[in-house]
Amino acid sequence: MVVPIEDTYAEAFTGLCTRIIVTAKDEARLRKAACDSTALPSVVINRTEGGVERWLTTDEPPDGRRGAILQYYGKYDPASPEKSLDRFYRELSYRIRQGILVVPTTAIYNAYDSEKRLDMMDRVGHCGDGYETETTYKGRRVISIPLMMGDFIIERYIGYGLGVTGGNVWLLCDSEDAALKAGDAAVAAVMTVPFAVTTFDICSAGSKPETKFPEIGSSTNHYWCPTLKGKIPDSKVPEGVKSIPEIVINGITLDAVKKAMKAAVQAAQDVEGVIRISAGNYEGKLGQYKIYLKELFP
Repeated sequence: MVVPIEDTYAEAFTGLCTRIIVTAKDEARLRKAACDSTALPSVVINRTEGGVERWLTTDEPPDGRRGAILQYYGKYDPASPEKSLDRFYRELSYRIRQGILVVPTTAIYNAYDSEKRLDMMDRVGHCGDGYETETTYKGRRVISIPLMMGDFIIERYIGYGLGVTGGNVWLLCDSEDAALKAGDAAVAAVMTVPFAVTTFDICSAGSKPETKFPEIGSSTNHYWCPTLKGKIPDSKVPEGVKSIPEIVINGITLDAVKKAMKAAVQAAQDVEGVIRISAGNYEGKLGQYKIYLKELFP
């Protein structure tokens, strides 16, 4: 059965981004650092969001250990680029200090090829309280921070640039089980696309810009909540749809986001119980990009 793809688009945004390699001595420590660091608050409340691009084999990281490529994204305001960058740097340092540095045996290396670089000495290196040292390792300039379980190594300069946030696909399913299965397949497919990440894995909470409670930020997209169908007059949920997972996709480039969206749709289409494929947007009022689903499948 061919799953219909709606003639709509995902509305995406420009965001600050960076890309790093994190390594650790074993799988348990690596996964804790990668998952903890990318699971903190999201860009909708002016923080940052992150995701695991892919897990690395031991011959890929500079230090020959287990590793992963992580991406982080922050809000970018073209009217105040310096303020946006300062906020992004501050939030990134929180994720590194609280999510990676504290996990035993971890290290960080730059994975973003850019002339624009963040100096990690000020907000990470000085965790050594003046006892940190600088050296060269495998041709990389790194900071060595003494800790109670050995030294934490971080490359001093981390590249950054402008990426694309908020690409997405919606999987309209006939059951929660189908939604979870389709969502898992879509997430796995995105992880095969270089330079793209799913920042929420399977997201159960599509949002909308307007809200009755502005103090909490974006709130539920009530038009698309299946349990509200029949209870509200403006429900947009089609008949038979019981669950709608959203796969949110960010990328270092627009092309990476498009490729990841296409891969997610192709993977979900093979799952029984997927009724339609759609995407979320704000009628083009907020984002800089419109990624039309039909253009992904000419």
